[in-house]
Amino acid sequence: MNKKSFSIKKAAGFILTIVFALGAFGRGNAQEVIKGLSYLDKKPIAITIQDGKIISVKKIRKLDPASENIYLSPGLIDNQVNGFVGVSFSSEGIPLTEEGMRKATQALWENGVTTYFPTVTTNSRSEIVNNFSILAKAKNDPSSLGSIPGFHLEGPYISPVDGYRGAHSLHYVRPPDWDEFMEFYKASDNGILTVTVAPEVEGGLDFIKKCTEKGIAIALGHHNASADIIRQAIAMGARTCTHVGNGIANEINRHVNPLWPQLSDDRLMISIICDGFHLRPEEINVFYKAKGIDRTIITSDVSEYAGMKPGIYKNLDGEDIELTPDGEVRYPAQKVLYSSASPVNKGVWHAMKVTGCSLGQAIQMASANPAKLYGLNDRGSLEPGKRADIILFTLGDKGLTIRKTIVAGKTVYEKQ
Repeated sequence: MNKKSFSIKKAAGFILTIVFALGAFGRGNAQEVIKGLSYLDKKPIAITIQDGKIISVKKIRKLDPASENIYLSPGLIDNQVNGFVGVSFSSEGIPLTEEGMRKATQALWENGVTTYFPTVTTNSRSEIVNNFSILAKAKNDPSSLGSIPGFHLEGPYISPVDGYRGAHSLHYVRPPDWDEFMEFYKASDNGILTVTVAPEVEGGLDFIKKCTEKGIAIALGHHNASADIIRQAIAMGARTCTHVGNGIANEINRHVNPLWPQLSDDRLMISIICDGFHLRPEEINVFYKAKGIDRTIITSDVSEYAGMKPGIYKNLDGEDIELTPDGEVRYPAQKVLYSSASPVNKGVWHAMKVTGCSLGQAIQMASANPAKLYGLNDRGSLEPGKRADIILFTLGDKGLTIRKTIVAGKTVYEKQ
């Protein structure tokens, strides 16, 4: 072989290598590396992501000045979102639309929430069916990037008693009806992942059993069940409790009430609202100490009032709902709160402040724990193989400031 022919073959081989490399690149996205402080131990790390997943998480020696105060954590998972920025998932006054869903999802991303359960509350049969049909389209919308794994049905199968039913419309509260529920389930495209139910109402225990058999996580909430009924509900499959300390009467018997049997049974997880209004610091502390880090979920119960101007609004029954300048949502007629106006990232910071838990522990309660409860094994932590749902944020006196949100490897928000 002469030198000329060798050079031609070598050049051809080089060209083939380039073509192969371009072809391989075409089959997958380029890698991206993000750097910051680990939420677990505040040590510098570098996370490599590709094709929407985390490829590696490595410790590094130091960060550049632009990243040295930036924390990295898995995106927050909120299992109770009633609405956001003027969009209600229960169509209270304003019809739910696909455009509204996209607006709410984007706003949640901007607050570090990369996974959420749109929550449909007590309403008429037709309205619940309609809402779930729209939500199912949003769930399957590619633009949501898998941020909606499923839905939460809170009511209408709850206690009709004032105080325990909270702000749910008495007109629509009713006992469980399996045929009706299956209509909801079909409308949701089999997307209902969890239901909040009062176990003491007629048919409540049987309903819990049937839902459990379908793999639906049952939460006890808005109820006044006895300790014995709560034990039966757990035996039937109940796994958690919705916003413990709320959805309960203002005045209760100090010995016989739903709190003690729920807090004392290690088989139940709990969710708590840490917006600074729903629970006093000492309540959060007691609940946190009773259940521990592994059995506590920080939720928001946030509603369409988040991001709206303070003022007086009307609920489903035409009664006044007051949004105060400091962000509290009140239901004067029942002297109770009416959902929340604060996203879950505020709850993470408030829980840290009140309990003294670490950032890593607070993030666990707002990400890893709900992922575990609902079997979302592809998210909730920063590990190779998981979805690249990552938030970058700073910590200050006023809480978490989200700097960047990545969902399934795609940057969906970046603070200017």
